[in-house]
Amino acid sequence: MTHSHPSVPAHTVAPAYTGRMFTAPVPALRMPDDPMDPQAAYRFIHDELMLDGSSRLNLATFVTTWMDPEASTLMAESFDKNMIDKDEYPATAAIEQRCVSMVADLFHAENLRDDDPASAIGVSTVGSSEAVMLGGLALKWRWRAKTADWQGRTPNLVMGSNVQVVWEKFCRYFDVEPRYLPMAEGRYVITPEQVIDAVDENTIGVVAILGTTYTGELEPVAAICAALDKLAAGGGVDVPVHVDAASGGFVVPFLHPDLKWDFRLPRVVSINVSGHKYGLTYPGIGFVVWRNAEQLPEELVFRVNYLGGDMPTFTLNFSRPGNQVVGQYYNFLRLGRSGYTEVMRTLSDTARWLSHQLAASEHFEVISDGSAIPVVSCRLAGDRGYTEFDVSHELRTFGWQVPAYTMPEGAEDVAVLRVVVREGLSADLARALFDDIMKSVTALDRVKPGGHYDDEQHFSH
Repeated sequence: MTHSHPSVPAHTVAPAYTGRMFTAPVPALRMPDDPMDPQAAYRFIHDELMLDGSSRLNLATFVTTWMDPEASTLMAESFDKNMIDKDEYPATAAIEQRCVSMVADLFHAENLRDDDPASAIGVSTVGSSEAVMLGGLALKWRWRAKTADWQGRTPNLVMGSNVQVVWEKFCRYFDVEPRYLPMAEGRYVITPEQVIDAVDENTIGVVAILGTTYTGELEPVAAICAALDKLAAGGGVDVPVHVDAASGGFVVPFLHPDLKWDFRLPRVVSINVSGHKYGLTYPGIGFVVWRNAEQLPEELVFRVNYLGGDMPTFTLNFSRPGNQVVGQYYNFLRLGRSGYTEVMRTLSDTARWLSHQLAASEHFEVISDGSAIPVVSCRLAGDRGYTEFDVSHELRTFGWQVPAYTMPEGAEDVAVLRVVVREGLSADLARALFDDIMKSVTALDRVKPGGHYDDEQHFSH
């Protein structure tokens, strides 16, 4: 008996890589005229993305590259929810406010109430870059409010030359003079003495970094605040402090709970933190919180009612998916304080092990050993006939992305390598990394001193 089969278009049964479309150039700069089979579109893009480096082996980034599968599922379920539509998505809005409250509580904000989530003054953002902009705007508006003749005067912001580039953007975009405090070889954080010499009546604030992007070190927030307190008490200018805790805000409370750097210091008025760094959430999510309502000028808060209800908003961004804040809330519930403490201790142990191995190898001088936050930075010990850039280049042959860069103003002659230890970099992977580092320097030792890859450049955050 003969069986008949329905006819099937040829392209649906062709092997994945032998169809006609796979011999034509992929549409790149112009939208194609005709639709494409979804599997073909997926395959085109999927294969091109294979040319990216492995995110798990990218030790340059602070950004989270691994989460629980349950978190990924939750985030996928909320991709389609626009978080700005708070009337339409009240549960997502409530989750955002809970996250803000938890962050404010973690940083010891004032006047928090268990029965009123709105008592926490802050917002979620797409990352610390937006959070920095909002924190800086609040500083500028507060300076205007207390400076009667502010018109015609140029406000300034005091910070180290080691700040993340977003602070430079803030100053340029919002007409603030940046006053950069230089680094020095062997000192890669600002000092209270530098701060006192730089501030004046036009200073809107001082930025102190909790975990610098260059070395992971903690700036002396308490000492800076104490120096400013003494200055104000003696009749000098009264200058607030903003803490850029993008990298350290979800580390220090758990690794160093007794260290005072947050709202326990009365001079600290605002703090930003990245949830997609050591908050352990996929990008992009960040927060900025203020000490109390007084520190966030009401003039900066907009109220809109065209989405179905009167809604206060203080953001630079507007529409964004709700999945990031859902992922952050998952982590807060999943881990709790003890869970975050365990994760950070494990990462710190791995970072300190790696730094110890590097120091013991005699090839490297360790600058930061991962005890402040889980970041290891080092430089080559002595003149070895090759550079940190050569080591970085060699490591790429093993799949590792370990950045090499020169330090900021005041220490430009110092080049360093940096490893960010994140969740997902297991002890086994750390051992493999160290083995590959030693293979790289051994290979370079054999070919020194010629032919190294001398393409020094400043670090671009």
